[in-house]
Amino acid sequence: MKLEKNKWTLKHLRQHLQFAVDLELWTIPFYMSAMFSIIDRSSKAFQLIQSIVNQEMLHLQLASNVSNVFGHCPNFSAPKYEGDKIPHLNFRLDTPDPRKKFYPASAEIGPLDEKRINSMCLVEYPEYSTGHEPALRDTVSEYGSIGDFYDAVEFGAKQLANDIQGGINQVDFFAAFYRDFPQLTVQDSGEGGFAQVALLIDAIRDQGEGRKSNELIKKAFRNTADDTYPKESHYDKFYQIREDRLPPTYPLKQVGTYTEDDKNLQKILVNNFNFLLNALQSLFSGGSRDDFLPVMVSIGGNITKCWKNGVLPKFS
Repeated sequence: MKLEKNKWTLKHLRQHLQFAVDLELWTIPFYMSAMFSIIDRSSKAFQLIQSIVNQEMLHLQLASNVSNVFGHCPNFSAPKYEGDKIPHLNFRLDTPDPRKKFYPASAEIGPLDEKRINSMCLVEYPEYSTGHEPALRDTVSEYGSIGDFYDAVEFGAKQLANDIQGGINQVDFFAAFYRDFPQLTVQDSGEGGFAQVALLIDAIRDQGEGRKSNELIKKAFRNTADDTYPKESHYDKFYQIREDRLPPTYPLKQVGTYTEDDKNLQKILVNNFNFLLNALQSLFSGGSRDDFLPVMVSIGGNITKCWKNGVLPKFS
């Protein structure tokens, strides 16, 4: 069911912003797990995915900042990784439909293999009519691509610009990595705040899907510190990995053969991921900012230890 385009409400926009946070959070364990399954950390695939993971953390920050200025403190809960379900996206609605090209695909945690890299390409797949005026949809899973979804968010945000209250629980961990980015937070209210909101949404879209396949991302949105391929979008990076020979990954044991020590590795990861979720909740509620980066590093170590012991990483 479609609602009228001019009937956006603050409640519906806040729902969309929560789903934006959900989607950005979902990508981080999924991408990190595939990345750390690669044995050779000097491989191009590892370096490309690492640059994407770093930007997904930026996207989570940007989506959360936008949510806060519209009066919704985002909630952080453990994502689900089931079958081929990617939160709030329905690729049947995209034109052209990318599912046949990127088949088989899996949205379950696993090593960097054909199924995982196909799902990564689907998540970041360019929506070729990005920039059009989208209809508000009553069910956010009806968006065909991440570009189409963020078009809708921006359209709703523009209608409700007068509700923007700048400066509320704004977080900036990444300014040092983006010297050309004008501002990673929303400090103004009303129409002035909307210009800043639109900039953050544009960065998420541009870094991820690159507008259209083979387009370079805008200079302002390029990592100026530690990305070897700063001009390339997530989609183009994933597509490169897909077209190249996938690097060797750590072999997995059968789940039924896990020892208590193996299961304990998963429990440690689950506990640390829950700690991260709590740290994020505090961070974007105006609380402590000291826990976020250390726990992210520890989670990377936990995932690596799982893979080296033949154990599938687990987050909930």
